[in-house]
Amino acid sequence: MPLHRKAVVVAALLSSAMPAFAQTTLRLDRSDYFEAPGVNWLVFSNVNEGLFADAKISGVELIQQGIRTATNGDVRLAATPGQWDPAGAFVSRRVDKANGVIEAVMKYPDFQYTVRAERRGGSIVLSVLLNQPLPATQVGKAGLNLEFVPSAYFHRSYTTDGKAALFPRYPADLMALTPERNLASGRSDGPGAEPLPFASGRSLVLAPEDPARRVSIATKEGSLAIFDGRNQAQNGWFVVRQLLPGGRTGRVLEWTLDASSVPGWLRPPVIGHSQVGYSPEGAKIATVELDRDDRRKLQPRLLKLNAAGTFTPVSTLPAREWGNYLRYRYVQLDFSKVTAPGTYALEYGDTRTAPFPIEAGVLNNGWKLTNDVYFPIAMDHMAVNEAYRVWHGDPHRDDARQAPLNHEHIDLYRQGPTTDTPFKPGEHIPGLAVGGWLDAGDFDIRTQTQYQVIRQLVDAWENFAIDRDTVSVDWPSRRVEMHVPDGTPDILQQIRHGSMQLIAQYDAVGHAIHGIVEPDVGQYTHLGDAASKTDGLIYDPKLRPYERAYDKQGGRSGTPDDRWAFTSKASALDYGSAAALAATYRAWKGRDAAFAKRCLDLAQKIWTDEHSHAPDLFQHGNTTGGPLEVEEFTAAVELLVSTGDNRYADRVQALTPAMLRAFGFTAATMAKAIPHMPASYRAALEPAARDWATKAQAALKENPFGVPITAGGWAGSGAVLNFGLTAYALHQAFPDLVDTAPVTRALDFLHGHHPASDRSFVSGVGALSKEVAYGSNRADFSFIPGGVVPGVLLLKPDYPENRDDWPFFWGENEYVVPEGAMYISLANAGARLAQGGK
Repeated sequence: MPLHRKAVVVAALLSSAMPAFAQTTLRLDRSDYFEAPGVNWLVFSNVNEGLFADAKISGVELIQQGIRTATNGDVRLAATPGQWDPAGAFVSRRVDKANGVIEAVMKYPDFQYTVRAERRGGSIVLSVLLNQPLPATQVGKAGLNLEFVPSAYFHRSYTTDGKAALFPRYPADLMALTPERNLASGRSDGPGAEPLPFASGRSLVLAPEDPARRVSIATKEGSLAIFDGRNQAQNGWFVVRQLLPGGRTGRVLEWTLDASSVPGWLRPPVIGHSQVGYSPEGAKIATVELDRDDRRKLQPRLLKLNAAGTFTPVSTLPAREWGNYLRYRYVQLDFSKVTAPGTYALEYGDTRTAPFPIEAGVLNNGWKLTNDVYFPIAMDHMAVNEAYRVWHGDPHRDDARQAPLNHEHIDLYRQGPTTDTPFKPGEHIPGLAVGGWLDAGDFDIRTQTQYQVIRQLVDAWENFAIDRDTVSVDWPSRRVEMHVPDGTPDILQQIRHGSMQLIAQYDAVGHAIHGIVEPDVGQYTHLGDAASKTDGLIYDPKLRPYERAYDKQGGRSGTPDDRWAFTSKASALDYGSAAALAATYRAWKGRDAAFAKRCLDLAQKIWTDEHSHAPDLFQHGNTTGGPLEVEEFTAAVELLVSTGDNRYADRVQALTPAMLRAFGFTAATMAKAIPHMPASYRAALEPAARDWATKAQAALKENPFGVPITAGGWAGSGAVLNFGLTAYALHQAFPDLVDTAPVTRALDFLHGHHPASDRSFVSGVGALSKEVAYGSNRADFSFIPGGVVPGVLLLKPDYPENRDDWPFFWGENEYVVPEGAMYISLANAGARLAQGGK
C-alpha cells in the first residue's frame, strides 16, 4: 500500500467513534468459537488443568491477527490472581451455533455462576449470570476478569472514557496492604499487597492506534478497572476487572467486547524448515503454514546465495498440497535433490526465511551449546562462572530439612504419613548439599530428573564416544568454570555430578527420595541467582529469626529458608536410581575405579533390598517415579549390561511381556538388552519393532511434520525427542525393519520445522532460535544457550502456539534438563547418520 494511502486509512480508523470499528460479523459455524477475519473469541475451549494451576490458558480468550493476546476471562476472587489463587471449577459448556451463544457453567465452593457469550454482529456480549445472590463473603471479592498479555501492548496506548494514556512498560503502581490471603491449596502466603488500578472508566480501548491489537470493552453499568499484575509477580498480565454486585440474580454484569477485525485479513505464511540447515545427501522438506482461507496457489521457491551476495532461484520439484491440520492449510516443498553446498533461503510470496546452509557436518556442532553452557548452568551446589559472568553462586549449602508429615506441597511434591527416615519433621538431614541439577526453570532437585539424565548421558557417552572437554569442575571447592578444559570429558563430569546426589540420598536416609524443593511459594517463585534464595546456613530453631551463629562445624541460622526433602519411600524411585548408578559404573570404571565400584555396589544393593520386601507403592504427581514395572525393568537392563549376571537377565525376560505393551516408551531400553539376551528375546521384540515402524510412517499422514505432536498443558518436544531416539535405537537393532527417517524428522522439528513458528526450539542453535525462554533468566526476557524448550502447545480446539515475546509460558518455553540430555544424544545420532554411519 502506498505510504500516503496507508496514512489516510490509519487516520480514518483513529477517527472512528468507539466502538464503531470496521467490524465483520462474527461467525459460529465451522468452529466452536466466534471468528471473523483476524479475530477469534474462544469461550472456555480451554480450562485450567489441576497439574499446574493457572497456565494462562482458560476461560474467555482472544486470538487477534493470529496472536493470542487475552485469556482467563472468568470470575476470579482477586484483581491480579496468581498461580495458586482460587479459580472456578469447570462444570459444563454449551455451544448453540444456531443462536450464536456459548455458555460455561463454573463453580466455587460457595457459589455457582454462568459465563455467557452472545454474538451481536461483530461484537461479543459477555455476561455473568447468577441463580442465587453472591454470598456476602464474596461481595467485594468476586469479579469478572479478562487478562491481556503485556508484551502485546508494550509501546502502545489506551483510552478510558476517551482519556488517552500509555501502557506502562514496567509496573510502578500504588499498592494496598492486604490481610493474610489463603491460597487454593489451603496454604497462606501471609500478609502482602495488591496493586490499585492504574485506570478506570465505563469504556476502555486498548491500542486504538493499532488495528492489529485494538480491543474495546464497555460495561453496561458500573465501572471497569485496569490492573497491572506485574506489580505482584513478573509473570502478571494487564487485567480488566469489574466486581460482581451483591444481592442480585440473573444477568448481574454485562460487557460488550469488540476486537478490531480486518476484512480479508490472512495470517502471514510461516515457512517451517531446519534453522540449522541440511546435509547434502539428506532429506530436505519445507512446510508452508497458511491461513485456512488463503487460497492463493503460489509456489514456494528455494533460493541460493551467489558470489555477488544476491539470492537466485534454484530448480526444485513442484510443491504439493499437504492439506489441513488444526486451523491451517499446508503446502510442502521437497528439495532433497538439491545437494550443492552453499547458503540458501526459502521464499513464499513476500515471506523469506533466514539463511541456512546445505553443507556436510551441519549437525556436528549445535549440541555443543547444550554440553558446554546449558548443563553447567543447571548444576546445583556449585558456583558457575563464564568468563566475566557469574551465572550463579554456590546454592543450597543448607540442604535440607525433613519435610512435614501428610503435607501436600507445591510443584507436585507430597510427604506421606511417616518420614521413612530417622529424622523428625523439620530436622536437618546432613549430606544432601552435593551434586544434582536444578530441575527445569525452577530451583528444585527432582530425583526422577536426576536418574533420567544420568542414563541418557551414559547412552550418549557409550554410543558416540563424546570426549569434549570445555568445562572445569572442582567439586571440593564447589566451582565450575566454563570454557576452561580440565582434562576430563564434560559428559563424564555431568554423569558424576548427578550420581553424587543419588549416592548422597542413600548415605543420608538409606533410600531414594522424591527430591528437594523450596519450603514456600515465596522462595519457589524466586528469580535470578539460585545462591541468593537461601542464606546457605543450616537452620537452627534455637536462634532468633535472621540471627546467625558460627562455630568449628560451620554456620547456623535462625532463618527457616532451607529446602525441604520429601522422603516417603517409593520403590519406583529406588529402581530408577539403581539403573542410573549401574550405568554410571560403566562410564567411570576406566577413569575412577573406586567411584565406579561404589556406584555398582550401591545399585546391586538397592536391587537386592527391593526384592527382599513388598514394593513401596507411594505415588504422587510426577515426583515418585514412573510405572513400577518399567522402572524395575530399566534397572534390570542396566545391571545386566554392567555385570552380565543371569539373575538380571531372568528378570528382563519375565518383564518383557509388560514392556512390549508399552513399547513406544520402553523400546530403546528393550533394544539395549538385545546383545545380552538369548536370540528368543530379539525375536519377541521384532513384531513390536515392525509395528512401531508402521506407526512412525503413519505419522506422516497425521500432521505435516511426521512426528507425534502432543496435546495438553505441556508441549511435546520430549515426545518428539523420544520418537527420534527410539527410531535410532530400533534401527541399530532392526536395520531392515526400521529406517532412520524419523531421526531426521525429529531433529528438523526441533530445529524449526514445526507448527506456529519457524524458530529452533534449542536456544542459540540455528539462525533463528528461542531467545526469550523460561529459565532462571526468565525475568530478563533472555535465554540460556543450549536449553531445549517444550515447544508447540496445542490449545483446544485448533490453535498451535509458541510465543517469542513472553517467557513466562512455562508449558511452551520452560527449559527441562532431561530434554537437554536427549538432544545431545539425538543430535549426535543425526550427525552419525549423515556421515554414513549406523
